[in-house]
Amino acid sequence: MRKRIQRRRNARHFIGLMSGTSTDGIDAVVASVSGTARGLKAQLMAHVQYPWPKALRERILCACLHGTVAEICELNFLLGEHFARAALAVIQKAGLKPGEIAAIGSHGQTVHHLPRAKTPSTLQIAEPAVIAERTGITTVADFRVRDMAAGGQGAPLVPYVDWAIHADKKHPRILQNIGGIGNLTYLPPNARLDQVQAFDTGPGNMVMDAVVMALSSGRFTYDRGGSWAARGKVSEKLLSRLLRHPFLARKPPKTTGREEFGAPFVQSLLNAARELRLKDEDIIATATMFTAASIAQAYQKFIFPKISAKLIKDMQVILGGGGAKNPTLQNMLAELISPVTVLTQDDLGNSSAAKEALAFAILAHETLNHRPSNVPSATGAKRSVVLGKIVPGNSWKE
Repeated sequence: MRKRIQRRRNARHFIGLMSGTSTDGIDAVVASVSGTARGLKAQLMAHVQYPWPKALRERILCACLHGTVAEICELNFLLGEHFARAALAVIQKAGLKPGEIAAIGSHGQTVHHLPRAKTPSTLQIAEPAVIAERTGITTVADFRVRDMAAGGQGAPLVPYVDWAIHADKKHPRILQNIGGIGNLTYLPPNARLDQVQAFDTGPGNMVMDAVVMALSSGRFTYDRGGSWAARGKVSEKLLSRLLRHPFLARKPPKTTGREEFGAPFVQSLLNAARELRLKDEDIIATATMFTAASIAQAYQKFIFPKISAKLIKDMQVILGGGGAKNPTLQNMLAELISPVTVLTQDDLGNSSAAKEALAFAILAHETLNHRPSNVPSATGAKRSVVLGKIVPGNSWKE
């Protein structure tokens, strides 16, 4: 009991900021964090969703594939201003003052990610110096680049948090995030960090959302509740073509993004759908099944063959991210991987929508404690490293 009270007394407040490849907006959280590694405890105190203005979202999407140096330079500072506003808004919602926050962990906005380039590289914008200056709070950002410098792919970074918080003594678990991109963390029962397996499964919401935007002429940005897909019929012919994408067969460690599943891929999908004379609802249903099938295929190719039938039977798949709110997608996945149990973060008393932002609050906590928090078995890095760059705030103490 004494140790438990001591941990609570030592807890500090951290902010996590996240804008994913779906570019819906910024998720901002305040969390109380204490302990470290498997002794880490995190309690979500407040969560706000700060949507991108439509015109700014379009600028971000354009910059991801066609941005000039000047455009990305300006967006870096502009997005920093928006991230700072989101941080201040969530502080107010939590009933706190900026001086009560130990640090901000900001993922930023990925505009390009090239893990397989001749010179592997990645770029996230939303200038942390602007965030620190506007809030007065020490800001940790650019988490991906140190892992890449150590020979990794710079992603996924959430597996450390999944391991610290969600490893279970009895059940093997797959933590499946469905943001713009889908990514998984596999945790054997009582997992050690070096037993964690994690990688991107392929598209999450990115392809579905882009198809909805195209078919609705921009009136809708996503299929709310999966209702449009639920009215359609999956085209097996188109699905088979989509599942031949080379990323899906590539062995982990692997990461992907808008470079492989962005606008050119979606345009190709729509062209093929028109050739097949598919109805709009059938196109949405097929795009949704493509996400579900790519996730299921990742399990069947890279996770299930390495574990016993008993472990598969005891498996819990826990969904997080925006895709966890799509019951059509969830039902498709559950059918493909039956009899595996499919849950959501909300079923465990957590917030599906806040999961990734919470992770970056925790990663900032670990960085300030000089704790390495990449997972080399997931990213391919040569060694464990402390992640992020630190921009001191008004009350910075070494």
